Amino acid sequence: MIIELSVIFAFLAMICWGFGDFFIQKCTRKIGNLESLAYIGIVGTIVLIPFIIKDFNLIFSPSNLFLLLGLGIITFIAAILDFEALKEGKLSVIDVLLEIELPITIVLGFIFLKESLTSTQFLFIFLILIGIIFVATKSFSHLKSKLEKVAMFAIFAAIAMSFVNFLTGVGSREVSPLMAVWVPWLIFSIISIFIIAKRKGIKKFANDGFKFKQIVIPMAILDTAAWVFYSFAVFREEISIITAITESYPAIALFLGVWLNKEKIGWHQYLGAAIAVCSSVILGLSV
Repeated sequence: MIIELSVIFAFLAMICWGFGDFFIQKCTRKIGNLESLAYIGIVGTIVLIPFIIKDFNLIFSPSNLFLLLGLGIITFIAAILDFEALKEGKLSVIDVLLEIELPITIVLGFIFLKESLTSTQFLFIFLILIGIIFVATKSFSHLKSKLEKVAMFAIFAAIAMSFVNFLTGVGSREVSPLMAVWVPWLIFSIISIFIIAKRKGIKKFANDGFKFKQIVIPMAILDTAAWVFYSFAVFREEISIITAITESYPAIALFLGVWLNKEKIGWHQYLGAAIAVCSSVILGLSV
């Protein structure tokens, strides 16, 4: 059986996000949310410059520029809400709430792009969602009591991220896969640096980046690579299917936590990871 190239890109995005989240968690605790986002944008923007030169003239179209500028602003908002939720809230609650992005992304694809899914694909998307909920939930007995105020950050982050998924797909098709990543990266880098300069100053920001370069650089490269792979994946394939495949990335982060951080997890989290990853593979093979 020949696997579609877009599906391969989706799995690569899933792997990069899984490893990237591992470094993002460490980086936000060392240098802060906004600073981590800024370094992702700066490194990604610089690394992608040689690859976007041939497509650079495409941004001079008013419609393309408007689309990519909007995507950049929404990406900034989604990332800040996401980082803040993970920083202040309980991971077991926040990760579950962030999964709201999957059904919203599917709805956006259905409404605006007339995407359709088979009943079998719906089944495996549902299993992926269930599996990730198992992964993200340390204890079902305490879940309902942990919906503190910060959970609103996660809900709004999930909504914003679903629009980022959708608009990245649209930008990939209307402009180019690389420009759909590079322009938003440039936009949120500028916004982040401006705010950092006003708050703490560039010197501390630069010093922190150099001091923790061993986690800053891989974080930025992995997160950028994930979005590039995702953008190429949704270039030809339905956004809902690709997003569903990539949603198993928390399972990757879970295994990294167990392996590198010696974290203890429950049997249901192992089960959830297995369900999510296996369902992603089957869904990818169904394309």
